[in-house]
Amino acid sequence: MSVRELVVLGTASQVPTRHRNHNGYLLRWDGEGILFDPGEGTQRQMLRAGVAAHDLNRICVTHFHGDHSLGLAGVIQRINLDRVPHEVTAHYPRSGQRFFDRLRYATAYRETVALTEAPVDADGPLAVTGAYTLEARRLSHPVESYGYRLTEPDRLRMLPERLAAHGIEGPDVGRIRREGVLNGVALDEVSEVRRGQRFAFVMDTRLCAGVGELAEGCDLLVIESTFLDEDEELAADHGHLTAGQAARAAREAGVRHLVLTHFSQRYPDPGEFERQARAAGYEGELTVARDLDRVPVPKRR
Repeated sequence: MSVRELVVLGTASQVPTRHRNHNGYLLRWDGEGILFDPGEGTQRQMLRAGVAAHDLNRICVTHFHGDHSLGLAGVIQRINLDRVPHEVTAHYPRSGQRFFDRLRYATAYRETVALTEAPVDADGPLAVTGAYTLEARRLSHPVESYGYRLTEPDRLRMLPERLAAHGIEGPDVGRIRREGVLNGVALDEVSEVRRGQRFAFVMDTRLCAGVGELAEGCDLLVIESTFLDEDEELAADHGHLTAGQAARAAREAGVRHLVLTHFSQRYPDPGEFERQARAAGYEGELTVARDLDRVPVPKRR
C-alpha cells in the first residue's frame, strides 16, 4: 500500500528544548524514505516514531549548521549497523564536504552499506526516477544552503464514462493509449492529465527567489518560521523567515498544505505562529509542527 506522509522528528531551531528535538523530517513517498536535516537526537526520534534505518533511501542536508546535521553520524552508523540492503544516497552542499566527511567518520565503525555521496553545487535536478524528480535551489543564509523539491511526473488518467460513450473497452483501451487515436477517436477525448504531486523542504533562509521556486504549486510545503513577525529585522540579520513571511510565500505559490517548523525557543506560545500565518492571508491547510507529528500529503484534487 502506498503511503505519502511527512514524519516530523524534531522542530527546534539552534538548541533543543524539553518539548522539541533538533530538526529531523522523514518524507515517506510510496516505497521510499527521504530523511531531511538530521539534527542531534534524530536516531532516537526515529525509534520513537517507528522509523527504521531500512526505511531510508536518501538523506538531504540543507546546510551544515549543527541543528541540521549533527545527527548524521548516528544515522549513518545505524544504517551500517543494521546492514541496510539497498543503496542510500546523501545530498548536501558541496562546500560542506569537509563537515560531511567528519560526520561520516566521526568514530570507528564497520562500513557495510554503499552510501553514495551526491553533493550539491548548483540549482537543478539531483535525481530522476520513475516516481519523482528531486531538485535543489540555492537559499539565502550565512552559510551555503539549499532547499529541496520533489515532483511526481504528470500521468494520464483514462475516463471510463468517455471510453464507454465511444464504445472503447477491453484491449482497445490500451491500444488508444499507445497509439493516440482509435477509429477516429483521439486520446485526449477519453482521458485527462493527472497532475503529479509536489513537495518542498525549505529551511534556514531569508526571502529569496529560491523560496518561491521551491514552493510553487506544492501540495505540501515544509518551511522554517524561526521568528514571529515583530522580530523580522532579527530574522533577516540571522538569515531566517518569520511566520508571516513563510505564509505569504506559501500563499503566493499556491501551496495546499503549509507546515511551519524550526521555532526559536524564545516564543512560549506556538499558537502565535498559526495566528500570524493566517493574518498574512494563507487560507490553505496549516500545521504548526510538533515533534512526532505525521502529516499526510494532500490527496490529489
